[in-house]
Amino acid sequence: MGRTRLPILLGATALTAGFAVGGRVLLTRQAAIARRRIGKPLGEDSLDADRIWRRSLDGEPIELLVLGDSLAAGLGAARRKETLGGRIAKGLAVRLHRPVRLRTAAVVGSESPDLDAQLDGLAAGYRPDVAVIVVGGNDVTHRLPVATSVRHLDAAVRRLRALGAEVVVGTCPDLGSLRPVPQPLRRIVSSLSRRLAIAQTDAARLAGAEPVDLRRSVGPMFFDEPEQMFSLDRFHPSALGYRRTAEALLPAVCRGAQRSVRTRPHSASR
Repeated sequence: MGRTRLPILLGATALTAGFAVGGRVLLTRQAAIARRRIGKPLGEDSLDADRIWRRSLDGEPIELLVLGDSLAAGLGAARRKETLGGRIAKGLAVRLHRPVRLRTAAVVGSESPDLDAQLDGLAAGYRPDVAVIVVGGNDVTHRLPVATSVRHLDAAVRRLRALGAEVVVGTCPDLGSLRPVPQPLRRIVSSLSRRLAIAQTDAARLAGAEPVDLRRSVGPMFFDEPEQMFSLDRFHPSALGYRRTAEALLPAVCRGAQRSVRTRPHSASR
């Protein structure tokens, strides 16, 4: 997710949805309230969790790449093993009995168009076995057109597939779970995030990735247990929130890694 620009989102949403002037004034006030409630107590930097997880296991490490926004980067986690990448890497190593080398290219505040730069920043010759993309929250709050979001997601998946990587896409979470955002603004962002998640699902499948619907798999937990699932900013996941999100993604990541390690030779240079 990353930086929240709800007032900006609000202005465009109200206009495009055809709200009356009174409705726009109400929503503008609510957006200001949400901005004050959320703030940015976590800052802009996430923990560096990149390393080989479970070195004690035998075999060449599975190369795991994580791209996307602050959720993918693990902003708010207090320890490396609590980040989304750390959780997935550890779980993957345990399930496949192989060490996992994590590379996190996700950047706090990113939107779907930033995926291209994240891929450009990888070392020459780097070839992931499996890549996880989680992006979309900032696309919604920053009013990015759905067509633009899915175009960049499609391009990122196809670039990764061209490298021989299996790809898992965690679709946009339901932003309606953000309690600091008052109604009816919360219903609006919920609807917009749901629309983006559906489009991401279709785009991911067409490009050769396996989508995971985070709205359905973990969304109800964030709605029902916000005190446990959110960090202190009430916007990013807590350690438990990251754990549940990783658990939702892990089966697809394991399937992808298994396909990759069966078909690709592992050399000492990887």
